[in-house]
Amino acid sequence: MTVAKNRGFARAVGAELGLIAGVATTAIFFTAGKAWLAEIDNPAWLAVMFIWLFGVMVWCSFGVVRHADVLAELLGEPYGTLILTVSVISIEVTILATVMLGGEPNPTLPRETMFAILMIVLNGMVGLTLAIGAWRHVQQEYNLQGAIAFLAVISPLAIIALVIPAFTQSTTDHSFTPLQAVVLGLLTALLYVAFLVIQTTRHRSFFTQPQSAPKRIKRSPEVPPHAHGEGAGSVAYHAILLIATLLPIVLLSKPLAKLLDYGIGQMNLPTAIGGILIAALILSPEVGAAIRAAARDQLQRAVNLSLGSALSTIGLTVPAVLAISVLTGTPLELGLEPVEMVLLAITLFVCQMTFSGAPTNILLASVHLVLFLTYLVLAFQP
Repeated sequence: MTVAKNRGFARAVGAELGLIAGVATTAIFFTAGKAWLAEIDNPAWLAVMFIWLFGVMVWCSFGVVRHADVLAELLGEPYGTLILTVSVISIEVTILATVMLGGEPNPTLPRETMFAILMIVLNGMVGLTLAIGAWRHVQQEYNLQGAIAFLAVISPLAIIALVIPAFTQSTTDHSFTPLQAVVLGLLTALLYVAFLVIQTTRHRSFFTQPQSAPKRIKRSPEVPPHAHGEGAGSVAYHAILLIATLLPIVLLSKPLAKLLDYGIGQMNLPTAIGGILIAALILSPEVGAAIRAAARDQLQRAVNLSLGSALSTIGLTVPAVLAISVLTGTPLELGLEPVEMVLLAITLFVCQMTFSGAPTNILLASVHLVLFLTYLVLAFQP
């Protein structure tokens, strides 16, 4: 009995190595690390610290998604993916707030980060999950009503937040006036809250796997569904550990933002590169969860994760950065450049065609992946 308990404890500790690394790194950077951040003019030292912080934060992110996956099974959809989405977006908002409020203002980095997230999610993440699902299952079913609901909210909010500021005449740059920011930020937040109410109450069935979809999910009989460590069957256990794993990411966002901002400035890199790096950190756990769901023929969960990430980026992050800008006077430019507007418009159009009701297939995945690679080329070579 003692041996079994020791093995169970060892497995539980091993599963939380990311959390342990995150706590240790946070303690180091908020003590001795403060002096290290004063020496970032050394390119090699800058690279070492950035890779260290970025790697630990990604490791913690996968811990977050592991606990959210168990909560998804315990609570059912759409609550499981909603928990993960809100957790991930809190990381995004924290990092962007830190960038906006610390050091030299970078008025376009929040825009580039949100645009990067939309391109990675709506093209890279959707394309990859559809490709893996088509490779393993040829065609996959999803709930059309849920996909339409997502896209019906994503499309107008994305245009309002990222396109309209480039055409307003009240300011000389791609920004909103304080009145425009307050009104549009409130409207965006209210529409997102309305969507959440519909998603979790009245029309919850829109976001669950359709009953007509084939059941191909298989588990080895000797591996229980929640074999993730001690307390695997407890909602409270995974909820507490999810929050605990999220905290190091939030706290480490300040030193990471400082390193990122300094590195981009010193190397004269396009601002879009910073947005891509932040987006990669934020989305890494959700991409992994969506890929696993598609491989298990749970396409609806992959759709909830991908389209939910895109929607929460607009519905939560835009009001947050607008509020920070209005309250602190920090400059913020949300309007995209013309080429980026075209890419966004094509992406939204293709998404409407992809989720038009027909089963997904490899051709649709290829179109999204081509758009994603086009975005990456233009990000590095504007």
